[in-house]
Amino acid sequence: MVDNEKFIRKLYTYAEGQGIDTEKFVSMFSDEGYMLDMASGTKFRGKAIGDSIASLASAFPDVHREIFKIHVADNVVIVELAIRGTHKGELKLPSGTLAPTGKKIDFPSCDVFHLENGKIKSFHCYNEASLMLQQLGVIPPQA
Repeated sequence: MVDNEKFIRKLYTYAEGQGIDTEKFVSMFSDEGYMLDMASGTKFRGKAIGDSIASLASAFPDVHREIFKIHVADNVVIVELAIRGTHKGELKLPSGTLAPTGKKIDFPSCDVFHLENGKIKSFHCYNEASLMLQQLGVIPPQA
């Protein structure tokens, strides 16, 4: 039987800026598996899951996910974390492409994974994208 916490910790190693491996990242999903970015409502499947991870690493080559706490309940894994990095590459946004700002990001996120037969069936990423945009100077800080 797969140790679900170790499995998810391994997944995160494939998404780190310096060691990104999108093929291995995607291989941990079932054929029906998907990733849902809750902030944008965008659902990714197959190769698009890896493209999404690669896009973030391209904009933030030093991207790192600081894991604070992992909660495991049977086949559900919930991860409390922060996403950190330096904006050194182009960032594709719905409004257009943001040129590198050199600014640092550090925003909270919560990832919820449902596993089935040793693979990821669903990955819901609840990230604070508006805080990232504030940190990059795209939108003003909230009052």
